Amino acid sequence: MSAAHSFDLLYAPLLLLLPLALLPWFNGRADTLTFSHNAFLPHDNKARWLDRAWRTLASAAIAVLILGLAGPGKSSQQVERIGRGAEISILLDRSASMDANIRRKLPEAWEAARPSESKSEVVRGALLDLLKQRPDNRYALTLFNVVATRVSPFTDDVKLIESGLQASAIGRGPSETNMGLALLTAIDSFEGRPYTGSRAIVLVSDGGAKLDEAVQAKISRGLKQYRVSLYFVYIQSSPNSPDLERLGLQTDSTVEEVGLHLFFKGLGVDYHVYQANDPESMANAVAQIDAQQNLPLTYLESIPRIDYRQSCFIVALIGCLLISAIGATRMEHWT
Repeated sequence: MSAAHSFDLLYAPLLLLLPLALLPWFNGRADTLTFSHNAFLPHDNKARWLDRAWRTLASAAIAVLILGLAGPGKSSQQVERIGRGAEISILLDRSASMDANIRRKLPEAWEAARPSESKSEVVRGALLDLLKQRPDNRYALTLFNVVATRVSPFTDDVKLIESGLQASAIGRGPSETNMGLALLTAIDSFEGRPYTGSRAIVLVSDGGAKLDEAVQAKISRGLKQYRVSLYFVYIQSSPNSPDLERLGLQTDSTVEEVGLHLFFKGLGVDYHVYQANDPESMANAVAQIDAQQNLPLTYLESIPRIDYRQSCFIVALIGCLLISAIGATRMEHWT
């Protein structure tokens, strides 16, 4: 399915100049040769046809030149395509704690010490790999700490999302976060968009939150209304951080990370949690999300306007060259 791809003009009023194309057909030219009497001259059919060709070419060149000035072209359109992927809204924690170094597995005795990386560096690297591997996805990006900043709405411009992720490395955020506001902002990014395939929010954070009942209700309602899957990539800060993938029966729900996980789990939507405590586990979490969100996706591809002005000017130039060639065959004076 595609929108109308019609012919249009950028400066349509200039077409009012088209009657000027009739000027070559008017007599009384200044370069006409004067004869005292030509009744006995033989008919010159060749000259007559050259004169008609000259006038026709001159009229056509003027008309095409005016048309070119009017800015002809075909309007932009959107074409419906079917690919594989998903609409993924990336919700990235940019609080101060994300600038701390991520945990790494201790190297073996024969291995050299591994370089340290901050949590945000590891997360950015994994998400950038996802963008490179799945450029056909539609992505939105939101950064959050105390406030939620929507960096980009849904777009197929992967470079825009990459630039947003790279820009998230600049500066240092506050230590507090507002997880509820961030989730509602990510959910709102789906508002007004037709449902065309798989949808997901990828929440990446090293902390949890206590959400009040009103916010919980809005989150639950929004995820169900827009049919959005939720992925929580939890960056473990220390060996004492809770293990959300292996919660026992004696779960302490007062721990913010645990409470948030249990809330997500009880939403009744498609929810997955992944823990990352080193670059390898972070990359593995993103790879699993990518594998699950690889379903048929219908999307609209924007095709830019096609401009015909240059073609008109080239045709007018060719016409002028032909007019000059015919004019060179004329007799300008009697000798």
